[in-house]
Amino acid sequence: MTNVTEALAQMRRPGLLIRAARLGQSGYDRNRDLKRITQGEALLIPERALPRLMDLEAELEYSRKTHDSAYLPSRHVATLTALMAEARALFARGPVAV
Repeated sequence: MTNVTEALAQMRRPGLLIRAARLGQSGYDRNRDLKRITQGEALLIPERALPRLMDLEAELEYSRKTHDSAYLPSRHVATLTALMAEARALFARGPVAV
């Protein structure tokens, strides 16, 4: 979990994206949203979901920074929302090796 913790701590994103993702957490439904964000991948536990979400978010961040015309801010917010919610669920369970 240390690598995940360090990677999350080092993430720097625009404040507007972070605020939107925080607001989205109240409506986050893991069963509905995680499947949609990961395009149907079966990620049953946060330990498996977090690395995948971090990869997806990194791709979105790259698209944002390079002004890719396919970049969707709504997808970025949804991915950050899921990333925050899954991290919270993982850390609430205590120390786990990822």
